Amino acid sequence: VSRAETDLINMEYVVTLHRNRLKDKDLKPTDVKEILKDKLNTKVIAQGFKLRVKPKSPKPPDLRRMVTKAKDIKLGGIDGIERVVVKAEKGEYVVYTEGTNLSEILAIPEVDASRTTTNHIREVEKVLGIEAARQSIINEASNTLEEQGLDVDVRHIMLIADAMTNTGEIRQIGRHGISGEKASVLARAAFEVTVKHLLKACTRGEVDELDGIVENVIAGQSIPLGTGIVELEYTGGESSGHR
Repeated sequence: VSRAETDLINMEYVVTLHRNRLKDKDLKPTDVKEILKDKLNTKVIAQGFKLRVKPKSPKPPDLRRMVTKAKDIKLGGIDGIERVVVKAEKGEYVVYTEGTNLSEILAIPEVDASRTTTNHIREVEKVLGIEAARQSIINEASNTLEEQGLDVDVRHIMLIADAMTNTGEIRQIGRHGISGEKASVLARAAFEVTVKHLLKACTRGEVDELDGIVENVIAGQSIPLGTGIVELEYTGGESSGHR
């Protein structure tokens, strides 16, 4: 669009199309006319590169509502994709997008679906399933750590990804996800909002069995892991009198 103005005298919305931009988008004035006519369900008059859009009733409020709706109409492209950058890499073209719409992009025949990715984990879960979302979490976490120069064994990241997805849906690590769902009162309180967790446990009469690591550390006891999980009793000879 080169110019758009509201004509209150003739009660119409006048849109002047940009000739070069239309050519770049492979659109014609008649294409834009049909899109506006379909989306607004009103009369559109085409005069070369100028379109006159008239509301259903010649009243200022109706005209303003129509203009507001017309400004949000997408003439082409894919919903969710705001901008694209095309790069030539290793003899082929790679398209980087700002925004994502995985389901529609994978439906494009020219797109290599096996190598198309997004960092929108929730969308990966919705389109490709929880296993793909788990792998996406591993990839994103590994790439982020690698960019910061941190060397973390991938098995640690895999363990986190498994914990986030083992229920069949993605859960965050924080208090609204995995940490907030722990059975231990002390473990929940040790993460965030300590007083809130303790008060809630008191009002509910919860009992902490001290089965985990964090709660035993807080209580000053051996943790049920490593040497702390071993129960060993040695009985000496009868003459020693020691056990």
